Amino acid sequence: MSTLEIEVGELHFSARWEPAAPQTVEAIRRMLPITSKLIHCRWSGESTWVPMGETKVGGSAGLAYENHTSHPAPGQMLIHPGGISETEILFPYGSTLFSSKVGQLAGNHFATIYEGNEQLADVGELVLWKGAQEISFTAIE
Repeated sequence: MSTLEIEVGELHFSARWEPAAPQTVEAIRRMLPITSKLIHCRWSGESTWVPMGETKVGGSAGLAYENHTSHPAPGQMLIHPGGISETEILFPYGSTLFSSKVGQLAGNHFATIYEGNEQLADVGELVLWKGAQEISFTAIE
């Protein structure tokens, strides 16, 4: 299976796809490449996020919860498929409790960073003090 490559500004990360979330992984892979802005979370603690608005992940029926959590570890990428809050990708760099203005959320854990972990705190500092940053997600076969 391919590797998910993530660029935040000049920082580079490699992530492995999570086998416990096959439907989510396939839905994300169909969306690649993704280029957007990474902003700091308001409610989730030490995390950043990619707002995706009303984007439907997984087709018109939407993506069901799969391998979901509210407490990701640093480097565990989640996607919230929308519904009570907007669709978003969560990129945690430290202690995180996934939340929004409507309360606690759960997201599907679809990938985990295995290369570049030592830069996770740098992502938080960069986005917190310098503002929104360019982010890209691509699959390397």
